[in-house]
Amino acid sequence: MEKDDSSILEIVDENEKASKPAGFNLDQTLEEVDQFIQKLVPGENKFVKCIDPLQELVDSRIAFYEQKEPAAKFGLNIDEDNSFFEAVRRLSLIVNNLDEFPSDLAAISCLNRASSAHFRAMLLFECELRALLDNPKRTADPNFDPKSPNTDGSQGSSKSEDEFPYFSSQSIHVMNQISTAMILAGYEAECCTVYGGLRLKALDVEFSKQCYENINVEDIQKMSWESLEGEINNWIHIMKFCTTNLFPAERNLCDSVFSDNRLTAQRLFCDLATSLSIRLLNFPNALVWPRRYSTEKLFKFLDIYEMLQDLANLNIGNDSSAEEFMSETSMAQSRIGGAVMSIFSQIESSIKNDNAGRTPVAGGAVHPLTRYTMNYLKYACEYKDTLEQVFQNQDKVQGSPRQKVVEQESKDVTEDDDRCPPLSPFALKLMMVIDLLDANIEMKSKLYRNPALRLVFLMNNGRYILQKIKESAEIYEMMGPYWSRKRTSELRRYHKTYQRETWSNVLQCISHEGVQVNGKVSKPILKERFKNFNTIFDEILKTQSSWIVSDGKLRSELRVSISSVVIPAYRSFLGRFKSYLDNNKQAGKYIKYQPEDIEELIEQLFEGNTASMAPRR
Repeated sequence: MEKDDSSILEIVDENEKASKPAGFNLDQTLEEVDQFIQKLVPGENKFVKCIDPLQELVDSRIAFYEQKEPAAKFGLNIDEDNSFFEAVRRLSLIVNNLDEFPSDLAAISCLNRASSAHFRAMLLFECELRALLDNPKRTADPNFDPKSPNTDGSQGSSKSEDEFPYFSSQSIHVMNQISTAMILAGYEAECCTVYGGLRLKALDVEFSKQCYENINVEDIQKMSWESLEGEINNWIHIMKFCTTNLFPAERNLCDSVFSDNRLTAQRLFCDLATSLSIRLLNFPNALVWPRRYSTEKLFKFLDIYEMLQDLANLNIGNDSSAEEFMSETSMAQSRIGGAVMSIFSQIESSIKNDNAGRTPVAGGAVHPLTRYTMNYLKYACEYKDTLEQVFQNQDKVQGSPRQKVVEQESKDVTEDDDRCPPLSPFALKLMMVIDLLDANIEMKSKLYRNPALRLVFLMNNGRYILQKIKESAEIYEMMGPYWSRKRTSELRRYHKTYQRETWSNVLQCISHEGVQVNGKVSKPILKERFKNFNTIFDEILKTQSSWIVSDGKLRSELRVSISSVVIPAYRSFLGRFKSYLDNNKQAGKYIKYQPEDIEELIEQLFEGNTASMAPRR
C-alpha cells in the first residue's frame, strides 16, 4: 500500500512540474504582482511582464486540476494547492484593481486575459465546492496535516467522519480555502447559493432519518389523543436532536468553512436554521388551532413550550439575518403559551362546575376533587419556571386590560399582610385556584348534617391541601410561609370547634358540678350521669369509628387531644364518686368503662370501620 502511495505521489509531482510555465518562479512573480498593485498608475503597462506568467500558471494549473476526480482535486500536494490559491488570490486583486481603469487600453487588454483565467478558476472552485458538499467521504488525503489540531477551524475537538455533518478535516479545510477565494473574487453569491442549497438538502436527509413528517391542521383535527401524543413525542425527540446536535454541528461547519467571513457564516447558518425551523414550527402552530384540550394535556404543551425555548436560546445572533428565525420562534412559543394558559385555566372551570357533590363523601374523607386538584397543581409546579415564564409573557404588555386585572388581583391578595411580597402572575393564578378549591370544599361541607362530621371533612381536606403544598417546594415558595401559618391556624380552629361540638356533652356528664344536693352526693343524679356518659360515648364510638381521617398525623393529633381532656376528667369523676354506688353489682351496672378502656376505644376512632357505620348525615 505504501508503494502505491509513493507511485501516485511521483506521478503527481511529474504532472505538476509539467503544469508550470518554463522558467517560472512563483515567489518572484507574486512579489512583482504585489508591487504592481501597490504602485498601480494609469497609462503604464510594465505590469504585463508579471501578469502574463501568473495567468499562464493559473490556466495550466486549472487544466491539471480538471483532470482529477471531483471532490479529490485538492489535497495530494498541499504546497502546490496553497500556491495555486495564492496565485488565484493575486489574480482576483488584479482583476478588481484593473477594473478601475476603464479608459486605459493596456489595462483593458490585460484585464480581458486575466478575467478569462480568473473566471475559469471560479468555475473550478464552484464545481469542486459542489462536489465536496455532495460527497463528504472524499478520497484525497495522503498524510493531510495543515496545522492540526482542529484543522477545520472549529472550536473544541473535531467530530468523527461518521457523525453529522460527516466531513473530514481535510474537506473542511479545502472548502474554507475555496470559499475564501470565491468571496475575495466577488463570487460570494455563487458560493453561498451552492453551499446553502446543498446543506439544506443534507439537513433534509437528516430530518428523514429521524422520521419527521409534516402534519397539518386537518390531520391533527382527525387524530385521537393517543396518536397525537405519539406525534408530540416524536416532534420533541426531533427538536432535541436539532437543538443539541444538528444545529450546533451545522453552525460549527458554517463557522469553519467561512472562518474568514464571519458575517457570511452567520447569514448562511441563519438561513438554514430558519428554513428548518419553519418546518418544525408548523406542528406546534397547527396544534393550537380550534381544538379544545382537557387539563391533563397541559404537560405535553409545557414540554413543547420548553423545546421552543431551547430553540429560541440557540446562538443565532442578533443581526437582521436572525430576525425571521426569532420572530417565527417567538410567535409559535406565544401561541403554545396561550394554549397552556387556556388549558391551565380549565382547572378553575372544573372546580366551579363540579356537581358530583350532592351526596357527601362517606366518613368526611378527602374529596376526590381535592385530590385531583392538588396532585394536578403539584405536578404542574414541577414546570414552575416554565409556567412563570408563560404567564409573565402573556401578561407583560403594560396597560393591557389583562395586566390591569392581574395588578388589582395581586393587590387584593397581598394588602391584608405587608409581609406578603407582590405575587407573580402564575403565583396569583395558583392562589386563586386554591382559594376556589377552598370555597368549593366549604360548600360541600354543608352537605353534612352532623356538625362534627362537617368539621372532620374540613380538617381532612384542609390538611391534605396544606400537606401537598408543603411537599412541593415550588408551590410552598409561591404561597409563602404566611399563607401556611394562616392555613395551620384555620385547621387548629376546626380542631377546637370539633372537640367542643363532639365532646362537650361527654365532659358535662362527668363534671363534678351538680352531683351534690344540699351538700350531699345524690345517687340518682350520679347514676344518671354514668348512664348518660355510657350512652353518649357509645354513640360517638359507633358513629366516629366509621369516619375517616386518612392523614396519620392528623388522626393521632385528634385522638391525643380527645384523650387528654376525656380520660383525666373520667378518671377523676370515677375516683371521686365510685364509692357512692351501693355495691359492686350496682357499680358494674353503671360503670361500664375503666379509664384504660376509654383510652383504648378512642384509638379506634376515625378508622373508617364500615361495620359500625352510622347513617352519613
